[in-house]
Amino acid sequence: MPVRIRLQRHGRKGRAIYTIVAADSRARRDGRFIEKIGQYNPNVNPAAIDLDFEAALRWLNNGAVPSDTARAILSYKGVLMKKHLLDGVSKGALTAEQVEERFDKWMAEKEGKVTSKSDSLKKAKEDAAKARLEADIAKNAEREAAAKAKLDAEAAAAQPVAEEASEEAAEETSAE
Repeated sequence: MPVRIRLQRHGRKGRAIYTIVAADSRARRDGRFIEKIGQYNPNVNPAAIDLDFEAALRWLNNGAVPSDTARAILSYKGVLMKKHLLDGVSKGALTAEQVEERFDKWMAEKEGKVTSKSDSLKKAKEDAAKARLEADIAKNAEREAAAKAKLDAEAAAAQPVAEEASEEAAEETSAE
């Protein structure tokens, strides 16, 4: 029975959430599976991946073949790197301590990249909000100035009419 690590689609139309499973390659995409390994949510940025690291590594060591997307996810989370290093131990090229040291170093670099990306996305979102606020303030000031100019123009137009009316009233009182 050939085993594949692949994704099962869940969620509504346009908002898919995937479950990472180890399944018989002959089973339907969303059908029967052997073991649930994790969850993948591409709807957030950066994508949320919840993976049982040990189960994924165990299935890879037992010969499971990941699909292309599952391979990318496993690579992103470091499962393929750990498998590669453990293959070096089985061949005698590395020791277990060297594997842990190299893997921890690689994971620290990876975490730094992910953190910097999420920080840059957060900063970009804050900058966009600040720019929108400044644009709104400028637009409101422009509207205020236009409204004040309109009121001044109306007052200026009404002032000669008021002066004429007062002059006519003064003439009428003097004519009496």
